[in-house]
Amino acid sequence: MAPDQFQRQLLAWFDRHGRKDLPWQRDISPYRVWVSEIMLQQTQVASAIGYFERFMARFPSVHSLASAELDQVLQYWAGLGYYARARNLHKTAQIVAAGGGEFPQTLAGMCALPGIGRSTAGAILSIACGQSQPILDGNVKRVLARYHAVTGWPGETRVAERLWQIATAYTPSQRTAAYTQAMMDLGATLCTRSKPLCAICPVAGGCQARQQGLVRQLPEAKPRKALPVKQSYWLLLQDPERRILLEKRPPTGIWGGLWSLPEFDDIAAAGDWCRRLGCMVQAPQALPAGRHTFSHYHLDYTPLLAGLENPRNNVMEAERTVWYKAADFALLGLPAPVKRLLLQHYPEDFYDENG
Repeated sequence: MAPDQFQRQLLAWFDRHGRKDLPWQRDISPYRVWVSEIMLQQTQVASAIGYFERFMARFPSVHSLASAELDQVLQYWAGLGYYARARNLHKTAQIVAAGGGEFPQTLAGMCALPGIGRSTAGAILSIACGQSQPILDGNVKRVLARYHAVTGWPGETRVAERLWQIATAYTPSQRTAAYTQAMMDLGATLCTRSKPLCAICPVAGGCQARQQGLVRQLPEAKPRKALPVKQSYWLLLQDPERRILLEKRPPTGIWGGLWSLPEFDDIAAAGDWCRRLGCMVQAPQALPAGRHTFSHYHLDYTPLLAGLENPRNNVMEAERTVWYKAADFALLGLPAPVKRLLLQHYPEDFYDENG
């Protein structure tokens, strides 16, 4: 099927069945499209909707996002994961705001901003600016890999270059916003990873994977490697007023900039840390262990519950360790497993004071 025929059939399907009422499809602007695209990089549409609406209510413009404290941005991002995205949002907002508040209108200019790659830049420019720019997110990779029976893992340079060639050839010069959304919708609703609905796909007639019986094999998965396991101990230290000691993580790295429980390699290290700060603690009680999986390793953590016997010590690093009541948890940017742990052990305090 030639590119122009592919475009016609896809757009005709989109006009009848495409999603047109998503929150970021209203009041379209580079800012709103940019935020939505960053959220959708690692998040399903259904999950992203609520986050997007709350984020927009708090940060309705690039200037409001730029002027906010990073802690506030992380608070509204907490639960979405991959927190480098939120930090890059904040950095980019500050760059754009400092330049007058207008996003670049070129692919190179857009890609020069923190956290914006070629596909995200193409989506912003095509949807918000009407430019003819290809995209290649996960949904589009799957559609094109099947349509042209492209073998290999899309993360390989050779395969990615081939898919970009196809994406560029198939991107129209007109109705670019509709085409870009249609490609994402096709992958998200019909050409899904499992149980694709080929029988009602608007471009099934030209799909080489379908013709060759390769739909379920393509695109090929990333070669599997056993994820390493890291062990960690989290100190759940409670003072006489039932406050919990939280520690702000470094600005970069896993959970960068979020508030978390002090983390140690073993129980002895946790005890040494308390003694250095002058804290007299009861013997810590090991709580049931948990596991949190990142893209590149498993984190097995064991919470250590301990009570502070002496009054709160004032030698704490003021900007890095702070005592918080359970009622304050909802106001902080917390890693998802830490928040779950805290709410499991302090549900009454949290819900009594937060409704």
